[in-house]
Amino acid sequence: MDAGNNAELDARSIVTVRLIDAPRELVFDAFTNPDHLARWWGPNGFSTTTHAFDMRPSGEWRYTMHGPDGRDYENHIVYEEIVRPERIAYTHGGDKGAVQFKSTIIFEDLGGKTRLTMRGVFPSKERRDWVAETYGAVEGGKQTLGRLDEFLTDNAFVFSRSFDAPRALVWKMWSEAEHLAKWWGPKGFPWVSGKLDFRSGGMFHYCMMMPNGMEMWGKFVYREIVAPERIVFVNSFSDAAGNTTRGPFMTDFPLEVLNLVTFTEDGGKTVVTLRGGPINATAAEREKYKAMHSSMRGGFGGTFDQLEGYLANMQNIAGSQ
Repeated sequence: MDAGNNAELDARSIVTVRLIDAPRELVFDAFTNPDHLARWWGPNGFSTTTHAFDMRPSGEWRYTMHGPDGRDYENHIVYEEIVRPERIAYTHGGDKGAVQFKSTIIFEDLGGKTRLTMRGVFPSKERRDWVAETYGAVEGGKQTLGRLDEFLTDNAFVFSRSFDAPRALVWKMWSEAEHLAKWWGPKGFPWVSGKLDFRSGGMFHYCMMMPNGMEMWGKFVYREIVAPERIVFVNSFSDAAGNTTRGPFMTDFPLEVLNLVTFTEDGGKTVVTLRGGPINATAAEREKYKAMHSSMRGGFGGTFDQLEGYLANMQNIAGSQ
């Protein structure tokens, strides 16, 4: 496309960009469930009621946006392309045919953060300008992505700890089964067994003994590994065969939680930060996850205490040799 055509396309477009401090998979997931969309879709003061939702090529999303002035706006989206977690493209029709455009949403991975770009292309510059003036679409787009950012931040669990050890050593603790067996899991849950396939698409499948004597299985399914900077994985409870299951004591806890763990050098020490959020979850499961943040902070505190002790012991042994 030449510069003239680019300029003409830009004149017909409304583009909204926002940098969101959340992994790309988690941002993409917010677009895939009407329960999630109801929490953030639309400008400030708007709410959304979904009548039909089928997110696949040629599938439809029919919904009503309720404005703060009491007016209802009917909307109809037909999905054209869905490439998880990179891109969503759709055609939009709404408000009795007055608002027609094609939209593309791009999710760009920036090392655990996401640059989100929404581009709506209208039939003409005149129609674009009319929509921008009549509906406040430019500011509305900014407010919508602001609400998305708040939604993701509100549901996120973040836990960080500084370890007095070099990053290469701390990375080994997360990437080798013999080390994970020494520290991973809550205090009072002794290790039973584990198998690690540490690669993108691989799995860490492990079993611990609960204080009541029952076995508890869990797993990580790795989405991305960038040594020694970050690990992205989906964590869930499981059975002995590796199937995803409900937690043994929390039936309303999300089935899957997407986690981003980053490893940052800090003057010879290493800061490990875990950021997690539920995916493919209902509104009730998200609320349960949020309500569990305090308990989770205690649980991860105990787990990281074990890692800290194990690292200190390893360095003491290395220093005495």
